[in-house]
Amino acid sequence: MSKVLRVPKLDLAAVLAQQNPQIDLRLEGYEASTRNFLAAVSNYTQRAVAEIQNRKDAYSVEKKRLAEKAQNIEAETSQCKLKEIELIKELDREQEEKKEAEASVAAFRRQLNQLKEKCASLDVEIEQHRVVAANLLRERKREQAILGTHAARAHPELAACEAALKCTVEGIGDDRILVRFTHVDPADVQREFSLVVDASARIYKVPTTTPFLPTLPILLDELNDSRDIYAFIRRVRSAFRELVASGR
Repeated sequence: MSKVLRVPKLDLAAVLAQQNPQIDLRLEGYEASTRNFLAAVSNYTQRAVAEIQNRKDAYSVEKKRLAEKAQNIEAETSQCKLKEIELIKELDREQEEKKEAEASVAAFRRQLNQLKEKCASLDVEIEQHRVVAANLLRERKREQAILGTHAARAHPELAACEAALKCTVEGIGDDRILVRFTHVDPADVQREFSLVVDASARIYKVPTTTPFLPTLPILLDELNDSRDIYAFIRRVRSAFRELVASGR
């Protein structure tokens, strides 16, 4: 700290009483004091300028840091906004997919309910058919039993008729009958003449005869015109007799 120069009080009367009055202005001290003051001011100014510069530099650095931070935050904010937009779009897509899925599920449930109703209806119908089939089966068994009873009663009569007529008729397969004749050939009364009649369709057919009968097509046309199977059997027997008589 600089030393302060204190100037003593001036005794103006004493100075004037001197032969050569002089006043000691103490210029050297003043100049020294002034220099010290100016130096102090200069030092203060330099320190102030340095402090201001330091603060200015610190402010610039902080401002730059804050600007970079603001840019980073703004960039992150932009990224977050883009992500938010994408998320909103994804949520919208999920909502649409959810609606479509719910609509599909509802449609499938309606179809399932319809199928259940249809199955229930079919179950009722199947049960009805089962009841009808069971009734028909019982009726068929009853009819078969009746037919068996009648057949057992008619068998002796049938055997007697076949023996008298020298002709037997029996079923073979579906809708086919085998007709066999004996006592057609006088030279061999046990020789068998036969034919198979197919009655599976509206038009009667004869797949085979033993032996071959040349007039069979004519007899078959007469049968399909008249629909009289018994007359046809009689005509076939007569045709076999004529075949034997002709020596074939």
